[in-house]
Amino acid sequence: MVDALQAAAEPPRGPAALHALLAHPLVKAALPGPAFLLFGPILYLVFRKTWARIDLDARRERAATMAEGAFDARPAVAAFVAAFGLTLQEYYGGAATYFAHLHPRVVGYSVRYPWLRPALFAELYNYVFWSASRVFVYVILPFTVWKIAFPRDSLLDMGLRPRGLRQHAWVYLACLALVAPCVLLVARQPDFGAYYPFYRQASRSWLDFIAWELLYFAQFVGLEIFFRGFWLAVLRRQAGSAAIFSMVVPYCMIHYGKPYLEANGAVLAGVVLGTLAMKTRSIYAGLGVHLAVALGMDVAVLASRGGLPRAWVPW
Repeated sequence: MVDALQAAAEPPRGPAALHALLAHPLVKAALPGPAFLLFGPILYLVFRKTWARIDLDARRERAATMAEGAFDARPAVAAFVAAFGLTLQEYYGGAATYFAHLHPRVVGYSVRYPWLRPALFAELYNYVFWSASRVFVYVILPFTVWKIAFPRDSLLDMGLRPRGLRQHAWVYLACLALVAPCVLLVARQPDFGAYYPFYRQASRSWLDFIAWELLYFAQFVGLEIFFRGFWLAVLRRQAGSAAIFSMVVPYCMIHYGKPYLEANGAVLAGVVLGTLAMKTRSIYAGLGVHLAVALGMDVAVLASRGGLPRAWVPW
């Protein structure tokens, strides 16, 4: 009994001590500051030449536009589309809209199509709507507006060409190697463990887990197209490398509500992925990193609490 009390009184050591330290509110609140001070100069040293080349190209293109005496309306149109779309997503792209307006319809259809099983998959259907709403805001809305406003522009130039994928793959693999240990570390933090996976029934069966990950991946595809494709391609000509840092602000803000450290980490991740996307003019390798991290986080969190699925179907 005495030994047990002494063991309980001893401070945690090793990984447990690190997790306890990171969980302290003051440490967690202050941690992004030193991280930005550490990684900011590193990003500058690694990417300064890339940023300078992007700025040089932008100056040349702006000079050509000014010589013609023309006004490029693309940044203004992109700003209005982004502001409207992200606001629409925030107010009408969530569970409140689904359960108030769409779920009653699913329940009604289940009388005719009993395989819908709305009671069993209510939360999953909510995430079908959640994923679809993001694909609409990130891809369908901006691309539709763009083809109407600028019909001569090619949508493939929005980072959708696979050029240079093999040549720069090693950079993304290095990024993934750096991020993977962080995923394993934070997966055991209480806020991450309580937040991931979004779909609470993901551990119920492999059907639930796979269906959820496909929906999760779909919205990540849309997200990368919007932030690393559309946003950077449109602002590249007028803003140069500043397009990357302007993109990082709303990209960080869409992480509000997620764990605090992740929202701050999105700033660094946004700069790295944005720079590489502008350098390669392609989103695909960055998308692969994003998907791998997202899947790894869900698996790591479930594994840490013994929650990986054990059945193939939930019935």
